[in-house]
Amino acid sequence: MIDLDAGPVLVHGMGITNRAAARALARRGVPLLLSDDGRDPAAADEAAAELGLHCEHPERADVAALVERAATVLPTPGLPEVHPLFDAARAAGRPVISELDLAAAWDDRPTLAITGTNGKTTVTLLARDVLVASGIRAVEAGNTEVPLVEAIDDPEVEVFVVEASSFRLAHSNRYAPRVGTWLNFAPDHLDVHRGLDTYEAAKAAIWAHQIEGDTAVGNADDPIVSARLDEARGPRRVTFGLSSADYRVDPSGMRLVRPDGSVIAEVRDLHRSLPHDLSNSLAAVASAEPLGATPEGARAALRRFRGLRHRVEVVGERDGIRWIDDSKATAPHATAAAAGGFPSVVLIAGGRNKGLDLGPLGQIGSVHAVVGIGESADEVVRAFAGRPSATAGSMDEAVEAAARFARHGDIVLLSPGCASFDWYSGYGERGDDFARAVRELVLEGEGTR
Repeated sequence: MIDLDAGPVLVHGMGITNRAAARALARRGVPLLLSDDGRDPAAADEAAAELGLHCEHPERADVAALVERAATVLPTPGLPEVHPLFDAARAAGRPVISELDLAAAWDDRPTLAITGTNGKTTVTLLARDVLVASGIRAVEAGNTEVPLVEAIDDPEVEVFVVEASSFRLAHSNRYAPRVGTWLNFAPDHLDVHRGLDTYEAAKAAIWAHQIEGDTAVGNADDPIVSARLDEARGPRRVTFGLSSADYRVDPSGMRLVRPDGSVIAEVRDLHRSLPHDLSNSLAAVASAEPLGATPEGARAALRRFRGLRHRVEVVGERDGIRWIDDSKATAPHATAAAAGGFPSVVLIAGGRNKGLDLGPLGQIGSVHAVVGIGESADEVVRAFAGRPSATAGSMDEAVEAAARFARHGDIVLLSPGCASFDWYSGYGERGDDFARAVRELVLEGEGTR
């Protein structure tokens, strides 16, 4: 339990989530200390001024003194685990909490939390759609434009569908979703977590505080998720997967079915049916049905869903070659999931590595040529040693190189497996630039070959 009456809460980092949390705490009369040691102190000062407060900008060595003045510590999501704030909190005996803890303390409406290395946003939005199509007032929150601590201000909502990143879960010490879903696990965010073990533990926290009456949903096809699900003793356990699971694809491969064998939807009725699309659809339904979603709502939502921007999004086709934007794939596991769904791929990959081994990219057998981009361009090319390759200094150069490698029937796939911040402000800007280059250099021009 968290005790907000014990004294000031130190809100460290004034990004979107912590600004919302600070506003919510201030409205409830909780005394605050604000601090930020990020790259934009002026923005942090402006956010603090809106609350009539001062923001400290401590050197890392001075963080301990701030922690001593607080009763509770609320770090910004994504603060690296090696940051001295955490050692200072442990040394001082100060509890570290998350915005999810605050929301749970203030609101008892059910939440459906989705975590996983890949697919969180897709399944969050799809599960919300399933609930809404079933007549349930549901909204998405968490690792979105609206933090959960802000979303609970809406009294009309019946269910909150929470995109629960490891950054939030790692520091949650009481949050227990009514339904907690873990999609998959693969190396990622090693620029934030100390190692794979702490990253895995953060994901597993989605089930740590659940009790009887709650539901834990896990991917039967992922060995780490399955093992952790077996350890979850309080909640009811439900699995999804492509074959041997409660929610699954039937042996014909033509239908998605429930534990009792009833049909959720025909695969042919889905907008896309790559393996990860089927898995995401099953996860969304398995997660929403314990909260009252209906068969009719599930079927309608799955049929209408068109996927997310920059996630295996077709830009266009020319000369029998399709160009696809998967800029949202910022880890090798996501790139493998996308590229593995096509028989013949020219891959554009690279960017700012998040501390991950890019070598496993070379195990994607469907990739017959690769173009490396960004800071990790050479590392990407090394992963595909022996296959045709090139490096590019801009997106235009990458598209031109990919066009030279591509042949009739190929997919040219931008699926970087890395963050975008070397060249762009985010994966959306990267995907938009790719689409622009494809339109200008391939679809509307004379071609580049």
